[in-house]
Amino acid sequence: MSEVKLAAETRTEFGKGAARRIRRDNKVPVVLYGHGTDPKHLTLPGHELLLALRTPNVLISLSVDGKADELAIPKAVQRDPLKGFLEHVDLLLVKRGEKVSVEVPVVTEGELAPGAGLVELVQAALSVEAEATHIPESVTVSVEGLESGVSILAKDVKLPKGVSLAGDEDAVVLSVVAPQVEASEEEAGEAAAPEGDVVDEG
Repeated sequence: MSEVKLAAETRTEFGKGAARRIRRDNKVPVVLYGHGTDPKHLTLPGHELLLALRTPNVLISLSVDGKADELAIPKAVQRDPLKGFLEHVDLLLVKRGEKVSVEVPVVTEGELAPGAGLVELVQAALSVEAEATHIPESVTVSVEGLESGVSILAKDVKLPKGVSLAGDEDAVVLSVVAPQVEASEEEAGEAAAPEGDVVDEG
């Protein structure tokens, strides 16, 4: 798992106006909380934080006002709905060796059985518990040889060592559905049949 070092500064201004000024300086307002401590209001460099957040559940090593590093993972990210820039980020304090519950993206691999149809990803992410410094970037589900109508449940997903399922084990993660194109062609053929009978009678 990747670890990114970022330098944070304590934030003393609050409110929408202050947040706009922070973003104009290419920084992002951040709240760091966890372990029963009072929330810390910080700013982080916008570009570096944006790059770090490209990795799901990235582990961030924060140097706050030049002091000793603290470890954190992202818990809530607010982006501008139109332009996509970071508006605000909540970070959760973690410690090495500590277990945390996170959402991990689901990735599929392999080829379905011939004519099986399409993979419908019901859950784009899986809720798991993992050691804070060993959170997997994703979990992989093999669809090799699966037929139409088959579903993979959360409990069927093979998780990396040290990672356990945190959500409903019977929740459907993905299903293999029949091709919609074939169904549409059959419906079109049935709809065209009566017209053919009329022409024959003529």
